[in-house]
Amino acid sequence: MSYKIRGRVWKYGDNINTDIISPGQYMSQPVEKQAEHAMEAIDPEFSKKVRPGDILVAGHNFGSGSSRETAQMVLKHHEIGAIIANSFARIFYRNSINVGLPVVDMKDTSVILEGDEMEVDLLEGKIINHTQGTEYQGTKLPEHLIEMVQLGGLEPYLAKKLKFS
Repeated sequence: MSYKIRGRVWKYGDNINTDIISPGQYMSQPVEKQAEHAMEAIDPEFSKKVRPGDILVAGHNFGSGSSRETAQMVLKHHEIGAIIANSFARIFYRNSINVGLPVVDMKDTSVILEGDEMEVDLLEGKIINHTQGTEYQGTKLPEHLIEMVQLGGLEPYLAKKLKFS
């Protein structure tokens, strides 16, 4: 089981809410269509430039707002490797784990720049900035939550644990 994620950084500020991540007017659309509009209020080209494995870095209170899981699902659809933020809205944090999207708290994300090449070790909470040659400590995810993320979220995790197919 790999605990490490490596990717390019896309950097955002404080208070990025779920309506910014996944605009409400597209909620009735399939997730593929919703994902085309991810982050467009602050980064109109996000859906065209983000690549699988990329890492979102933000400031305080990432994912505030609605408790709906469409925000996590559009980011997962883009195959975001992880999200690192100074802090997360608690419901966003837990919903991210539940859908298999890794999230890591880091005390000060201002030192990370857009375009940096980062590596996140979920088990150790270690964040390595390969571009700058620096290392930081983030939160350590417990092994069972890492397994949940790697299996794709809560449902496949429970199916495995309860032996359902």
